[in-house]
Amino acid sequence: MAEMRCPFSGHGAATTPASATTNQHWWPEQLNLGLLHQHNPAANPLGSNFDYRQAFNSLDLNAVKADLMALMTDSQSWWPADWGHYGGLFIRMAWHSAGTYRLADGRGGAGHGNQRFAPLNSWPDNTNLDKARRLLWPIKAKYGSNLSWADLIILAGNCALESMGLPTAGFAGGREDIWEPEDDIYWGRETSWLSDERHDNDGAIESPLAATEMGLIYVNPEGPHGEPDPVASGREVRDTFARMGMNNEETVALVAGGHTFGKAHGAAPSVHLGADPEGAALEQLGLGWQNTYASGCGADTITSGIEGAWKPNPTRWDQGYFEMLFGYEWELHQSPAGAWQWHPKDVKAEHMIPDAHVPGRSAPPMMTTADLSLRFDHVYEPIARRFLGDPQAFGDAFAQAWFKLTHRDLGPRSCYLGADVPEAVLSWQDPLPTTSHPTIDAPAVDALKQELLKTGLSHGELISTAWASAASFRQSDRRGGANGARLRLQPQCNWELNNPEQLKRVLSVLEAVQMRFNQQHQGGMQVSLADLIVLGGSAAVEQAMAATGQRCRVRFTPGRVDASAEQTDTASFNALKPIADGFRNYLRSDLPLKAEQLLVDRAQQLHLSAPEMTALIGGFRVLGLNWDGSDIGVFTSRPGQFSNDFFVNLLDMSTQWSPVEGHSNLYQGIDTETKQPRWRASRVDLVFGSHAQLRAIAEVYGQAGGSARLAADFSAAWSKVMELDRFDLL
Repeated sequence: MAEMRCPFSGHGAATTPASATTNQHWWPEQLNLGLLHQHNPAANPLGSNFDYRQAFNSLDLNAVKADLMALMTDSQSWWPADWGHYGGLFIRMAWHSAGTYRLADGRGGAGHGNQRFAPLNSWPDNTNLDKARRLLWPIKAKYGSNLSWADLIILAGNCALESMGLPTAGFAGGREDIWEPEDDIYWGRETSWLSDERHDNDGAIESPLAATEMGLIYVNPEGPHGEPDPVASGREVRDTFARMGMNNEETVALVAGGHTFGKAHGAAPSVHLGADPEGAALEQLGLGWQNTYASGCGADTITSGIEGAWKPNPTRWDQGYFEMLFGYEWELHQSPAGAWQWHPKDVKAEHMIPDAHVPGRSAPPMMTTADLSLRFDHVYEPIARRFLGDPQAFGDAFAQAWFKLTHRDLGPRSCYLGADVPEAVLSWQDPLPTTSHPTIDAPAVDALKQELLKTGLSHGELISTAWASAASFRQSDRRGGANGARLRLQPQCNWELNNPEQLKRVLSVLEAVQMRFNQQHQGGMQVSLADLIVLGGSAAVEQAMAATGQRCRVRFTPGRVDASAEQTDTASFNALKPIADGFRNYLRSDLPLKAEQLLVDRAQQLHLSAPEMTALIGGFRVLGLNWDGSDIGVFTSRPGQFSNDFFVNLLDMSTQWSPVEGHSNLYQGIDTETKQPRWRASRVDLVFGSHAQLRAIAEVYGQAGGSARLAADFSAAWSKVMELDRFDLL
């Protein structure tokens, strides 16, 4: 048989996409629209009709928990449990799943079972957690699709805590698994593990990152950059946990509570460890970090390199962590693996800890540099001493902080599933009020539309207000959105992007409409300001389309409510403040990222596809919805009327474009015949003509018949954004 050879390149043997040089190699700065098309339904083996909420609700949760409780002490020879109990391992697994969450962009966290995939499955900080998930596999196999990996990982952590004596604050299911890595999450610019290029000259971590080094969940336990300085470590711990949405008391409770259980593993140097799961040999079937030291497991386990337990009785909830922390003076040592750790001076015999695997052998407690920050940091020390003297306060604080840690990215309580959902309503859940009055019906909707259009507010004012309210949503942690009308509250009402003066005037008009309706309507029917904001924008879109002969009815589903200031966590909501909104041609001036990259990031948070993003941009431009009222990107002679002019004029070859000197985000379009200025554009505008994939979509809207298609697609995309936070419609 003749050798297989490519007739063009002469390459021998079979060629495959995996062996090819990709477009990203040739053009590394190319805008990646793949971020908008992740998690294709075709990749989901459960099929598009699978309803996880329904499946989970059919689950016998008590049976699952009983199986998990039995697993805790069912030690397996291939990966023996420390002291015969897997609790510490499963707590670490759950913590490291949830602990990747960061407040700045809401990404990371436990919500999708992403610990199964790269890069998280191979992070140095997650060494040997692949074994924890394999230990869970029989339970996952037993309950099948009724229990996601994402829920199982967190539930295992909860059961581990309860099996060792800590009553938890509850558990909620509802985390749906993904089936491929998440490409939209920026983990850092570093190209090697445990390296740091994320701190600036002043020591601040690059946003939106929270961990201090590549491949860590939080901080280096040995100290900043491996330097064993507890005070400096305290500053890092405080900054990192704050970036993950935790206050000082929650941080102390989590560190101390988590280290109440289990041990760290550093029996020998890491040179004995093989490749991580993503780099491991085929025959290892996804298990990484093969350990060639002695038995390779049990007493010979190598994980962080730190060796030992924090306190006696490592499988029991008690005050031992604080008793050790404050009961001894601590000396710096190195573990058998060479890692910095601390041992107590003159340790008492009763505080020597029996070895987890070798009978008759014992070792003193140990602390990491990060642990000692709870004693030597001026903020953490008084909190830790208070917990030492008040066991009940410590237990309650840890249980609440653990619940927050493991549920922060699940979304509002309406997304919670299961019999163990706690009754308490917490501020970080972005609560909404409950109502008993009837919502507006179809005749009321039509009447309100007409009244809103007669208020004297322009189409642009109504549409931009609705967009500002709804487009604050981010799918990463299901925060923001129109429901609650938090646009009228601090901090959103004063965001520059929302044109505060205009917004205040528009809202006052809408509030007057709301008051008249609620006072005059019979039968108890009421309308919320949240519904009115969305309805006003939708009515204006319909009328703008009608002006050019496009008859599209924008979908509107009433039922939104108005949150109070007391139900709004002002500090954490400020993390939702956009730094850019390409849909409104807004870009903060001090940003290193390109405007088109930030547009795609925002579109991804709004769960938009590339065509949906394109349709919205084209409609917004001709409607004149730039945040400052500028003409940038408004490629039409009839602004305010809905048309496909943006695409027609963008694709017109009689315009020649050039950058405006001194402006990195501004371009001038010149008529090639008259040499007169024609249009101005931003990078966001021009990318729809320069990027091949976006241009192909733009051509669909700019060609014959494009107006009708654009109107239909814009209407559908608009309605989608308006309902992103309507979890009550699930």
